[in-house]
Parts: sequence; C-alpha cells; structure tokens
Amino acid sequence: MSAALKLRPRDVPPRAAFALEQAGVPPLLARLYAARGVRDPQELDPALAHLLPPGTLRGMDAASRLLAQAVREQWPTTIVADYDCDGASACAVALRGLALLGLAPDRLDFIVPDRQVHGYGLTPTIVDLIPPGTRLLLTVDNGIASLDGVRCARERGLKVLITDHHLPAVIDGQPVLPDADAVVNPNQPDCGFASKHLAGVGVMFYVLMATRAALRDSGHYPQGQPRLDDLLDLVALGTVADVVRLDANNRRLVAQGLQRMRSGRLSPGVRALFVAAGRDPARACASDLGFAVGPRINAAGRLADMRIGIQCLATANEAEATRLAEQLDQINRERRGVESNMRDLAESQVLRLAQRALHEGQGDGQDGASAAGLALFDDSFHEGVVGIVAGRLKDQLHRPVFVFAPGQDGLLKGSGRSIAGLHLRDALDWISKQAPDLLVRFGGHAMAAGCTLRAGDFPAFERLFTAVTRAWLTPETLQRTLLTDGPLPASAQTAQTARLLRDPVWGQGFEAPVFCDRVQVLEQRLVGGRHTRLRVRALDSSSGASAAAGIYNAIWFGHTDPVPDTVALAYQLALDEFRGADQVQWVVQAAV
Repeated sequence: MSAALKLRPRDVPPRAAFALEQAGVPPLLARLYAARGVRDPQELDPALAHLLPPGTLRGMDAASRLLAQAVREQWPTTIVADYDCDGASACAVALRGLALLGLAPDRLDFIVPDRQVHGYGLTPTIVDLIPPGTRLLLTVDNGIASLDGVRCARERGLKVLITDHHLPAVIDGQPVLPDADAVVNPNQPDCGFASKHLAGVGVMFYVLMATRAALRDSGHYPQGQPRLDDLLDLVALGTVADVVRLDANNRRLVAQGLQRMRSGRLSPGVRALFVAAGRDPARACASDLGFAVGPRINAAGRLADMRIGIQCLATANEAEATRLAEQLDQINRERRGVESNMRDLAESQVLRLAQRALHEGQGDGQDGASAAGLALFDDSFHEGVVGIVAGRLKDQLHRPVFVFAPGQDGLLKGSGRSIAGLHLRDALDWISKQAPDLLVRFGGHAMAAGCTLRAGDFPAFERLFTAVTRAWLTPETLQRTLLTDGPLPASAQTAQTARLLRDPVWGQGFEAPVFCDRVQVLEQRLVGGRHTRLRVRALDSSSGASAAAGIYNAIWFGHTDPVPDTVALAYQLALDEFRGADQVQWVVQAAV
C-alpha cells in the first residue's frame, strides 16, 4: 500500500557548480551542493565563527541579562522541558550549560510534562508542580503559546524566560506572545534572526552563548570564560532528531557536533546510546542521530518518562549513562511493538476508507491514494505513538494524515503529519473557524501539528479535515515525487566516493544524494525475511554498460515484493559493512 511514485532529476545550475569547483569542492560534491541551493562556498564552512550572531535574536538582550543575574545571584531555577528528543536535548544543554556558566547544580531542577496527563507546554497544572523556592522558570522547546501558564507563573512571583522555536498563539488572526520577562524564539514576530529553522536545543545553546558574553563583559570570569562547545553533540542530536530544515546555520551546528563525536569528545549519554544502538561514534553521521540515537530518546517520552532520557543526556557518569541508555533501548523495543500493531490497524482502516471511496465513486478501492487527506482513530491506539504512525502513513501514501488515540482525560489526542502544499497548522485554524467548538486546543507548524477533540467529535473532524485537504491540495502536490541526482558514473562507484558522501551533513531540506540508474536485475532474493538483496547490471551508458564495470550489489530494506527484470532504481551509495568496509552497495530507495 503506497502512493504511485515519479522520479524527477534535480536541476543543477552549471554556474553554481563551476563556482564551487573553482573554490576547491570536489566535482561530484559541487554538483550535489549546487542542486541543493548552495551558491556561496562559505555556506559549506562549518567553523563556529560563521554562526549567525546571537544578538540578532529578538529578546536576547533581556534573556541574557536575566540569566546572567540568575547565575551571579544563584537563583533557584526550574527548567520546563518537552517530551521529545529536541526538548530533552535542550533541557540537558540547559542543565549542563548553566552549571558550566556557574549556577550551582543544587540550584537547578527540571520538570517534564507527562504527555498523557498534562498535555503540551507550560500549562497551569505544570506551574503547580514547580518546586517551592524557585525564582526563575526557564522553558526549553516550549512556552511560546503558553499564555495561561506564563500568566499563572508570573502571578506567583516567578521570573519567566521562554526559549522556543514553535509558532506563537494566534488570537483574532494576530500572533500573541506570552507575558514573560523575556522571550527568545526566531519565529516570534519582528525577529530578525536569519534562520527560522533553529531547533529548540539550538535556541537554548544560543541563549547560553549570549549569557556567557554578558557575564564575561561584567567581569564575572577573571580566570577565563568557560567553554560551551562540549555541548554541541547534544545540539546536533536535538537538531537532527527534530527534523528541522538543515539550512547553513543548522548544518554548522550539526557538523560541529558530529566532529566532536567522531573524535571521541562526546557526552557519556550520547556515547552509551551509540553503543546501545550498535553504532560507532567514530563514524557518526546525521542519519545515526535521526534513526538510531534520537528514537531511543523519543521512546521515553512516548511510552514512559522523559526524565530517563534527560538524565541520560545530562549525566557525567559513564556507568549511569550506560544503565539509562540500556533502559531507553528496552523502551524503544516496546515502542516498536506498539507501533507495529498500530500500523497494522491503521492500514486496515485506510483500506476500508479506500473501499468506501470506491463505493462513492471517488477512488479505485486499492489504497488511500485517492483521498486528499486521512484522519484515523481507534480505541486501541496509543497516544504516545500517534505522531510516528501518522508520519509513517504520510510517507507511505504521500497524503496528510492525522491519527487520534484516547487520552487519559477522556479526550481524543491527535497528531498529524503533512506534505508540501498543505500547511497543517493553518488547516487546523481553518477547521476551528468552521466549527469553533470542535477543537479543544491545537498547535504546531506546517508539516506537523496536534490537536485535542472531545470524545464523539472525531467524525466531525474527519469530515472537515477531508474537506480542507481536498480544497487546498492540487493533483500536482498529491503526486509523490522523489528528486534524484541522476546516474552515478561507473568511475564513481567506489568506496572512496561512498566515504566522501558519508561525511557531509545531510537531512531535512538538504537531502542525502539519491542517484538513479536503469538496470537489468540479474539476481534477487529475500534476506532476513524482510529485505531484498539484488545483483544488477546498469543499462545507462553514463554509468558504464560493460558487464564488468556495470554490475553492482544492492539491498532494499523493508521491501519484500519482487522487483521487475528491467527497472529504474533510485539508490544511495554506501559501504556494506557486513561484507567488508571496502565493499560498495546500493541502498535502494525506490523502483519505477
């Protein structure tokens, strides 16, 4: 069950590629970078000196003065975190960073909302949990839309500093900020920071840099200022795991973190998570953070208690880090089982919806590709996994998907994922205007959002979500398209090329190279019962058509259907570590 796929080669501006080559970039990388919008070679320089300056973030002066005062006067400080990997990383960065700046560890505490009990963000019920004696309340990766929670905290005499990257609340069509002592968020109105894609952990790191400068300028560090670069492995982890766009500034943050991991300068928690995931930090790449380390942190927030993840990332004790990482690995195994069961149920629902659409004359009855958008609910769904299941189905069907589960408070909790062409939060705002009493609360951004419904209101939401997706999406946006980098010449099908492609920071908005060759399938067989191993001969002359030079090994993970004898394969070039470090193989992404 998947949407029909179209392969389309990326445009490569020849002048941009030539300019990058002239600046010393290897020709293959120059072509790949140019196709991803790189025009200035300086964009590729990972040096911290090229980071955007903290002072261009609106509210940074007030935030750094407030936090510097908290350090000088040793204010008891409580951090309110979020229950995903970005929030956990941001909390660990705040805990470790403030300690480095001089705030005594016994003056630091943190709270994480329970996804199923408290909901999201700094709510009044979270304010009730703040330890007595707290003077400063610091949010990380949340708070920008917590109008009631901030008001409640201020009424109790707390100083409040909001660090976030989400969109603010909208009232009567206008964004409204919480009445905090300081707000730092690149996505608040009138913020001139050039990168709107900074993750929550990145915002917190920037606040620490500005606070260090404020303390240094006031003479607080006569023996020299503390280093903050040892926090960059956590910044890289949270940035990649939150799937924010990897613009030039974010790529620098991630590149610096990866460099430290590869050189052995990584925190005990991150090292232990690499071990638990069976990955080698000496060869760390962004995909390790997104698909191995990050999910183990996220699993705690989905099924257990995110305090485990934060403690793992924040501890300086190797033994404690190992114990916590093993616990997170076990929780992640449980998450996989819950997710697998939910996906089976969700896919059954999709087929029933497709058959209903066929009966109504709106589809072919085969899958969900005839629908513009899908909203799914089942009493057995788990609230902690709705987002990840929505994302899997969105990728599979290339349709916006909302998945709902019962919450402990008797409400339905939903999480959605979208495709280019439909801004999910704007769609929820439209729904709220059509039915003002339908959404108990909602929030999010273009590609991911969440909302809460009263029990019994799912059919009304499903009807309006179907209406807005049909109205806003076009046939062009509903066509699943995979951008490729064209064929890879036989001369480049080497271990050296695979290593060259492994080192750069690839990810959201700066996708890893995917090449495309038309091939004849010589052999194919299932391995492990879940994957297809292939031996193919490239038929495209640009890849080398000779029998010796044009035969390659390939693996298609998670694919069990037979592959046609002649087919266009989209693939990534990688090293087959199972068969030996110098063995090159194609990792198939699609076949058309």
